[in-house]
Amino acid sequence: MEAVASQNAGRVMDGPTNPMVTPLLTDLYQFTMAYAYWKAGKHNERAVFDLYFRKNPFGGEFTVFAGLEECIKLIANFKLTEEEVSFIHKSLPGSCEEGFLNYLREIDCSDVEVYAISEGTVVFPKVPLLRLEGPVAVVQLLETPVLNLVNFASLVTTNAARHRLVAGQSKMLFEFGLRRAQGPDGAIGASKYCYIGGFDATRWFADNVAAGRLFGIPLRGTHSHAFVSSFMSPDEILERSLCSSDGSSTCEDFVTLVHSWLSKIQWLKSLGGIFGETNQSELAAFISYALAFPNNFLALVDTYDVIRSGVPNFCAVALALSDLGYRAVGIRLDSGDLAYLSSEARKIFHTIEKELGVPGFGKMIITASNDLNEETLDAIRKQGHEVDCFGIGTYLVTCYAQAALGCVFKLVEINNQPRIKLSEDVSKVGERILCRHPFSESKRAYVVPKRVEELLKCYWPGKSGRSSEYPSSPWKSKVREELPALKDIRDHCIKQLEQMRPDHIRRLNPTPYKVSVSAKLYDFIHFLWLNEAPVGELQ
Repeated sequence: MEAVASQNAGRVMDGPTNPMVTPLLTDLYQFTMAYAYWKAGKHNERAVFDLYFRKNPFGGEFTVFAGLEECIKLIANFKLTEEEVSFIHKSLPGSCEEGFLNYLREIDCSDVEVYAISEGTVVFPKVPLLRLEGPVAVVQLLETPVLNLVNFASLVTTNAARHRLVAGQSKMLFEFGLRRAQGPDGAIGASKYCYIGGFDATRWFADNVAAGRLFGIPLRGTHSHAFVSSFMSPDEILERSLCSSDGSSTCEDFVTLVHSWLSKIQWLKSLGGIFGETNQSELAAFISYALAFPNNFLALVDTYDVIRSGVPNFCAVALALSDLGYRAVGIRLDSGDLAYLSSEARKIFHTIEKELGVPGFGKMIITASNDLNEETLDAIRKQGHEVDCFGIGTYLVTCYAQAALGCVFKLVEINNQPRIKLSEDVSKVGERILCRHPFSESKRAYVVPKRVEELLKCYWPGKSGRSSEYPSSPWKSKVREELPALKDIRDHCIKQLEQMRPDHIRRLNPTPYKVSVSAKLYDFIHFLWLNEAPVGELQ
């Protein structure tokens, strides 16, 4: 797809991450409506559409808005190719006129304006997330792809944020979802939006290297059970030498060094002789992995027996690496009672640090995975554990607890005539106003704002920035907002959640967040409804 230069910035913006996101990523009825608008001479009428959702997901009382960057990339590159126009012609009824096809060849989003809440912001039902203004036929063509780009992104980001809140800020969270996601696009998108929602990385041993390259998301990881099972004994290890971390010396037989440390820890009285003969194929796998990655040795210790084999084998290799100036990363648990096993492993690490005089050994990182979700994270936390990092996959990236967010795209104004109104003039700091519940007549209160923030900012101003025929509204930004870096969006999301009252974001029975309207807006909304709603007649 040919990139379209932004008129304000004077630069070419990259297209959407997924090349399938084109003007054809829409419902056929968007093109049939566009034809009907064109046929009626209405296609250039100025329209305003709002995108919002009606209910917070996952039984919670907040949502995190995401997907804005991909929407702007779509809009910046919205242009039908000749091949696409030909396909549309074949898909429409035979009565479609050539003039309409010429119209399709010419349209782009240069006369569309986009106002949006900042990506990563905590949002609530019925509050506009995106506002698109422009020729009604063009904006109508944007409805389906924009909904597609916002729905999943906001749902996954919110899911990630909820997992982050349950795990706590002190724990590392890794997204482990590539192999369970709904196709490549679901996996790539999930990695990006989980990162925005507060996850720290995507694992690299069997996960999303592509997302790391595309978005600069940190990569973390280890090996799989298959790697451990592929070894039979340490005798298979042919290259046994390992240079010290500073390059000053070389250990010619790292395998023997590991065995010597394994013997020492097996006879530690403080461990009560819990270590017997460990699994030698597992030990061989750990040694081979350490020889390949001496600076990043993190072992999966549950292939056979965590406490009697996996942990002591890891400790022996870690101690041998320590002799050469390296520091092992830690272990991963992928099955069993994660709270108990992590606590027992931590005790062993502390004992080795104390008994063998290895500083920092007790602080080895313990990572846990195995079909984790909000409920299991909460249960592990209540039980008490020593896990430093959680790897979460299926329940996270598939949004197992809720399939969709349910955003809608509604016409709110046509030719300066409101069809429904969801915003008005901005309030002023210190100015007393009457706030009302949008739908309940008895719920109201006076409020004196201490801070006023315009939520909708201009992210795509159109070719002229403003239309003289449709003057700027008070809530519109005067300068185009630049799309922030992914890390900045993530930081904004985390800051937003930190500012929320705890009872609004708790996992169970959260307190609803009050979103009110002014008395003036309340009256106007109800006036519109009464005018538009048909009056029945009783027989």
